[in-house]
Amino acid sequence: MNLASAIPDFDTPVLQHARKDFPLLDADMSVGEALQRIRREGVGERVIYFYAIDEEKRLVGVVPTRRLLTAPLETALREVMVRRVVAVPVKATVLDACEFFVLYKFLAFPVVDEQRRVVGIIDANLFAEEILEAGDTQDRSRSETVPVGPEFFEALGFRLEQIRGASAWRAFRFRFPWLLVTVTGGTVSAILAGFFEATLAGSLIIAFFLTMVLGLTESVSMQTMSVTIHALRSVSVTRDWLASAFRRELATAVLLGVSCGFVVCVIAWAWRHDLRAAIVIGGSIAFSLVTACAFGLAVPSLLHRLKLDPKIAAGPVTLVLADFIALAIYFTSAWLVLR
Repeated sequence: MNLASAIPDFDTPVLQHARKDFPLLDADMSVGEALQRIRREGVGERVIYFYAIDEEKRLVGVVPTRRLLTAPLETALREVMVRRVVAVPVKATVLDACEFFVLYKFLAFPVVDEQRRVVGIIDANLFAEEILEAGDTQDRSRSETVPVGPEFFEALGFRLEQIRGASAWRAFRFRFPWLLVTVTGGTVSAILAGFFEATLAGSLIIAFFLTMVLGLTESVSMQTMSVTIHALRSVSVTRDWLASAFRRELATAVLLGVSCGFVVCVIAWAWRHDLRAAIVIGGSIAFSLVTACAFGLAVPSLLHRLKLDPKIAAGPVTLVLADFIALAIYFTSAWLVLR
């Protein structure tokens, strides 16, 4: 089977490809009790992770096999499980599931219903056999495992791009809502500028440097966002991680803001010999870059926490927020100092 013949299968429900032969572990168990259940119920054809549920059968954690085998038997399962679990909705299609593999690079995902109860499991080998390497695996036994490495995710992402390219309407529906965020933000920013029309008219130098203020703000926010998205591929978003990342980015933002603000302040003063306007421009840039770094960290982290794709959604949202706050700081400072 080639890619062309596999494309229709990407629209089928992922539940049709999910395995049902897996044990679920009670989160209140000990490691020893969990191992006894696994031995009693079996592990099915393939098991990569074990999933923990609460008393209402809802998914509350994932237990990597290595942790389960190396932890002391009396250890509570809640102490070794990872509480943050990325799960595929039961209504997802095969294409949606493939995007989960490319985005998160996990080897397996639970499929959950509206109450977050586990109804199946999909793993990377399933997709390697049935979609990516179908032509090479027709003569293999179904129980044979296809090796999965980084090249699997690269190949899967490449094929997804081909499939997306076959449907302009699908790409439009996926991307247009986020562009509307940019349009909305630009409209709100224009309205905000209108409130300070008299300030702009009274000091043209403020209008001259408006593009620079926005350009610096957007550059810094996108840099921070890119670093954050890259980090989110390998870490879990916790309070400790956010606090540590925020302190690091805040220190960087202060250095960037003070440096850029000082340089632009000197340029504005040397050009127009207006010290008050130069201080407004330089100070606004310094404060704006600090807020831009904060948004560049917070927005993708929040979207990642909400199980949304930060690579697609974070850009428009981050830029809109950073631009709006930068304009508010810039115009308000000009109005207070230059009126």
